[in-house]
Amino acid sequence: MKDTIQEEIIEEFAVFDEWLDKYDYLIELSDSLPAIADEHRTEQYVIKGCQSRVWVDARVEDGKIFYAADSDAIITKGIIALLIRVMNGRTPQEIVDLDLYFIDAIGLGENLSPTRSNGLIAMIKQMKMYALALTSRQA
Repeated sequence: MKDTIQEEIIEEFAVFDEWLDKYDYLIELSDSLPAIADEHRTEQYVIKGCQSRVWVDARVEDGKIFYAADSDAIITKGIIALLIRVMNGRTPQEIVDLDLYFIDAIGLGENLSPTRSNGLIAMIKQMKMYALALTSRQA
């Protein structure tokens, strides 16, 4: 099933022919990242498996999950901004079941270094784990 937000991202990246332009766009996207509170910039919120430091927090509002994040690496900030854009405002179950097909569609997976790819996988896994944990708290 097509996902509107993922389709928008695919269209945005389709205008760029070169990966350097896509990287520049990722850097621009880092500015759109919802700010994480200072008290969440601690070891407890760091995603393990990322080469750079990435902090992610999640909260539930009206049964939907909203993320905040930050990173000390600008490309990583752009990547997490994309993930948050796709996952924010969904129910925990929607997030757990979400097929993040935009990653391959925009060529992100194949154009990241192995360490960044591992970091991307770790970010997705942690965001889905938050969704699972928040689901079990609501049950």
